Amino acid sequence: EVQLVESGGGLVQPGGSLRLSCTASGFPFNLYVMNWVRQAPGKGLEWVSSIRNIMFGERTTYADSVKGRFTISRDNAKNTLYLQMNSLKPEDTGVYYCSVTVSGSERRGQGTQVTVSS
Repeated sequence: EVQLVESGGGLVQPGGSLRLSCTASGFPFNLYVMNWVRQAPGKGLEWVSSIRNIMFGERTTYADSVKGRFTISRDNAKNTLYLQMNSLKPEDTGVYYCSVTVSGSERRGQGTQVTVSS
């Protein structure tokens, strides 16, 4: 069974930083593209970032809204995905999910709340 467990969210002031983690199990983590998506209050899901597997050099991509501020990474030995978020803005507020598509079905964890406010 695919399981994704996010952690690391919290309340932070504008300009602050947070590091999110996502621990994965139930599938060969090192072989899959992993993603971060988020959902702001009252809005739909928004793709944030992706990281490919080692066969593709773990290439990373970012939404324009977070480029230069967020960094996605993975530790395949620990089956863990990370999102380092710097220079946070109020518009980054939302629930952050890690996601993976396995057997044609997108799976997400329960999410972790990030609130950027003074």
